[in-house]
Amino acid sequence: MYRSGTVMAWNVFKFCTALRGLGSIMILLVLGVVGVSYYAVVITTYGPQLAAGGLDLLIAFLVLVVFHCLLVMLLWSYFSVVFTDPGSVPPNWRPEMDEERADAVPLTGSEFPVDSDNGAVRFCRKCNQFKPPRCHHCSVCGRCILKMDHHCVWVVNCVGALNYKYFLLFLFYTFLETFVVTLSLLPQFIAFFGDGEIPGTPGTLATTFLAFVLNLAFALSVMGFLIMHISLVTANTTTIEAYEKKTTPKWRYDLGRKRNFEQVFGTDKRYWFIPAYTEEDLRRIPALQGLEYPSKPDLDTQEF
Repeated sequence: MYRSGTVMAWNVFKFCTALRGLGSIMILLVLGVVGVSYYAVVITTYGPQLAAGGLDLLIAFLVLVVFHCLLVMLLWSYFSVVFTDPGSVPPNWRPEMDEERADAVPLTGSEFPVDSDNGAVRFCRKCNQFKPPRCHHCSVCGRCILKMDHHCVWVVNCVGALNYKYFLLFLFYTFLETFVVTLSLLPQFIAFFGDGEIPGTPGTLATTFLAFVLNLAFALSVMGFLIMHISLVTANTTTIEAYEKKTTPKWRYDLGRKRNFEQVFGTDKRYWFIPAYTEEDLRRIPALQGLEYPSKPDLDTQEF
């Protein structure tokens, strides 16, 4: 029963291969939504209010400052996910237990199972190489990804050990930005259904209406996705692992919420909300490199 569930899970993930041909079109779609929102908020609605004076000037200034700050962080996080390698297995990487006997015992893929739940060496027959802990093969990228979470068509990249934090920040700033845009365009949206005359051309009114609907839809959908990933971070697991270990009562990598958070975001609070790490965190926290992960000693034989 467990095996059949695993096959179903992988079939879901392999569905992404049908979207491989979209490529950079998804990036253009994201930029298109950003452009529509920018036009509706800055060019059409609040930009002209800067010349109005009084309370309208203050409100417009605050909206535009918040909008642009969040937009910068959103795009910074987004392109960090797009252009950062999620983490690949280094060439000729071998588990420590095998490095000690490498001269005496030749290692071949046929000697080891593809995956194991009892601590045995893991080997990928597709890549013909050993797999570090928490590593999975991505059928879209065609290689093994360190601490793979999923392949995301929106960023045209895998989400793994080296860019998972950037992906979470992208979700976080996307939710904040779309929420701000939705809230700032709400008065104009309500006015569409009123009896009064609305200033603007049909084109600007249609763009404002579209921007409101798109941002509301994105805010609601991203909020659910963000809540799900927050729960994964607090349990120190990934989307794939969460499915595979659903029948396991204890998880070897769950070190407590604080340490689990640091395994993704680092220990320096100044860097928690930007897509970057300090050199000290990269040196002190092996999990940020994607090859080694601290675990509970009593559960060291548990592996996925």
